[in-house]
Amino acid sequence: MYRILANDQLAPAVHRLVIAAPQIAKARKPGQFVIVRLDQGHERIPLTIADGDATAGTLTLVIQAMGHSTKAIVAMPAGGAIRDVAGPLGAPTHLLDKGFAVCVGGGVGTAVVHPIAQALHRAGVRVISIIGGRNRPLVIYHDELARLGEVHVCTDDGSWGRKGLVTDELSDVCAAARPDIVYAVGPVPMMQAVANTTQALAIPTIVSLNPVMVDGTGMCGGCRVTVGGQVRFACVDGPEFDAHQVDFAELRSRLGTYKMFEAQPCAETCKARTAADRITTQQQQQQ
Repeated sequence: MYRILANDQLAPAVHRLVIAAPQIAKARKPGQFVIVRLDQGHERIPLTIADGDATAGTLTLVIQAMGHSTKAIVAMPAGGAIRDVAGPLGAPTHLLDKGFAVCVGGGVGTAVVHPIAQALHRAGVRVISIIGGRNRPLVIYHDELARLGEVHVCTDDGSWGRKGLVTDELSDVCAAARPDIVYAVGPVPMMQAVANTTQALAIPTIVSLNPVMVDGTGMCGGCRVTVGGQVRFACVDGPEFDAHQVDFAELRSRLGTYKMFEAQPCAETCKARTAADRITTQQQQQQ
């Protein structure tokens, strides 16, 4: 069991969990992930490590509660526990050791960009972070990234920073000073747009792919993607790949395959809660 030390809400449906995991905290590197299972019989969820403290023996995981399993995890309070945390898994980020890097984060992907920016900053690399969300409440990790370099914020509605997409800001940043590399993490359409932007400028770009993973060892094949015309498995060969080699159309199609399976347990949970509320109301009326 892995004890939950803190559970803070960063944005609507987005929580930051700090858990005690000393061995993983000592071994983890930027870009790696863990597989989390709340309890026996629960779904296995891949989560990229947003931060870690080897001395304190802790990991930080940022989770967007979208489906049945992630909602159950973020509902666990500090003092509770997670049954299984397996890792660190995946290949570490290939980090620039000098020069200028741009880190682009969208939504929860901003937390995944954070450890990359941390490592780059420690190496003496100049870092500019471009982060975005639909509106101000959905933009996370601004202050953490601001400690590592400039931060440019974009929101769809203009409630914070530039009104528009992160790719709009990326184009302007690249025009002002050409980066040596771009790292991008976020929704697949966002990463694809970043890849299209940087490919036209011939700027090397790394994206972190988050397709459905089950075992984290490449055995199940659920996370296979096509990169450079060859089949790769995100859990063991990635999760980070050359953005200009990724078949994004195939990736988006594969991710859509699992939506109905996630929707089913969510619907069942809603029905169960409605039934429970109805029984409670009837009991209160009888009293």
